[in-house]
Amino acid sequence: MYSSIIQTQADLTIALQIRQQVFVEEQGTPMQDEFDEFDDFDALKNRVQHILVYYNEKPAGTGRLRTVDGFAKLERICILPPYRKFGLGKVIVHTLEEIATELGYVRFKLHGQQQAEGFYHKLGYETVSDLFMEDGIPHVLMVKVLAAEGSGKDGIE
Repeated sequence: MYSSIIQTQADLTIALQIRQQVFVEEQGTPMQDEFDEFDDFDALKNRVQHILVYYNEKPAGTGRLRTVDGFAKLERICILPPYRKFGLGKVIVHTLEEIATELGYVRFKLHGQQQAEGFYHKLGYETVSDLFMEDGIPHVLMVKVLAAEGSGKDGIE
């Protein structure tokens, strides 16, 4: 298993298909809520990074990273059903964190689905909000700070 930063329209299309299968078809997220301006290939130039994770040479999951309020925000993390339980979620999170660290970020945040909260805790994330609904699914805001830079909880959305 390995991950790679998306650099072609073909790979971005694969990532978007994975998200459609997981979030729209499996979890019931409305199509118009799942996809946004950060999924356009031109956005890859400097505003957002998308990755694919592979298992046995097949695209199995995806995630994206963008900057929000001074945080590196991990988003749209998902894995196709046949590839769950192989540790690919950890690969996606670590890859996004590595990209963010290379860009100079030490503060990360994400909106974690309630059912995945324990997974993110194991990766060093702290829950900093009450439950809220996003696309009809219970979520919590989670934060991870790599450097002693205060609590990292100010100004987060």
